[in-house]
Amino acid sequence: MSNEIAIILTLSAIIFISPLISKISKIPTIPIEITLGSIALALGFIHHNHTFTLVAELGFLYLMFLAGLEVNLRQVLNFSKDMIQKGLIYVSLLYIITLIFTYYFELANIFVVTMPLISIGLLATLKKDYGETSWINMAITIGIIGEIVSIVILTVLSAKLEHGLGAEFYETLILLLLVFIGVYLIYKLMHNLIWWYPGIKTYLMPKYDKYEQDIRLSMAIFFVFISIMLYLNLEVALGAFIAGVFINTFFQHNTKLPHKLEHMGFGWLLPIFFIWVGTTFELSALLKPSLVTTALLITLAMIVLRIVSSMLFIKDLKLKGVILFALSHSMPLTLIVAVATLALNANSITNFYYYVFILSAILEVIVSMVLIKIINLISPSKVINK
Repeated sequence: MSNEIAIILTLSAIIFISPLISKISKIPTIPIEITLGSIALALGFIHHNHTFTLVAELGFLYLMFLAGLEVNLRQVLNFSKDMIQKGLIYVSLLYIITLIFTYYFELANIFVVTMPLISIGLLATLKKDYGETSWINMAITIGIIGEIVSIVILTVLSAKLEHGLGAEFYETLILLLLVFIGVYLIYKLMHNLIWWYPGIKTYLMPKYDKYEQDIRLSMAIFFVFISIMLYLNLEVALGAFIAGVFINTFFQHNTKLPHKLEHMGFGWLLPIFFIWVGTTFELSALLKPSLVTTALLITLAMIVLRIVSSMLFIKDLKLKGVILFALSHSMPLTLIVAVATLALNANSITNFYYYVFILSAILEVIVSMVLIKIINLISPSKVINK
């Protein structure tokens, strides 16, 4: 009981003081929460606890949910051929360059999976800080394609590590394909239903609602899709992502809902997740030979990889926009943690490389966010007026 009280009080303190430290130090809140989580573990204020881990996993799923909330399926299906082609070429470049890099330096196959990962989860924080600029909008648009590919790869990797390359692995691939077909069919069904009965949206989410029905419905959809993924034995992050996409696609009339859901997440669930990420990294690991150097090299490689691939958009964004675009895609923290955890549990990587991946994921967030802030201070990005 005393350990649980200590965890609750420590979490409360870190959640409260992180924004204050961020204001003073000018360092983004997320790296501070991760760092404080690691320090709290080292000082013995936080211990590994099942309830803490469970809430942190919920925070991770909520982050994926918010990432999905940035995606409107109608807009995705209406993407121009040029945009889809550029997005696919960009993602392909990430994997091709990674394959060459991995082969040349004789690295483990896990690098082919982790280095090209894209997650737009943290783009929500950038959008909150810098508004709707051309590079953020492009990063989200292209990031949608990249994140879908990344989540599919995460699901496939999870199946491979759990089942090997046997019959169950191929069953998982078939299930994954059926899920995407099912999502498309649900979209068409809802689209037609709302076309014939437009009042159904305001009935489910009234404009004037004293019972917070919009949040209740959102959470119901969130847990329903997670339950479906659990039943199908697929990656639950995919379910959370799809739930966010579903809400943004069909309930855009409620313009306040995304802000309400973001405030709920950034206020307590997401900080708990980032603090938990910090607790998975023991500070004593920094003393291991070459760990910091290896993590720095991976961080540098992942940022350079994205800058090189992002040159595809030089005509659209100019050089400054390309660099900001690349940096915004250099923070796949949640997916790197997920892949590293899966690989460690399956004994596919050693503790050393687990710590390397966690440290590089943390460093990428810190370096990318600080560089974005510096570049914007030197030459502020123009906010797009709608």
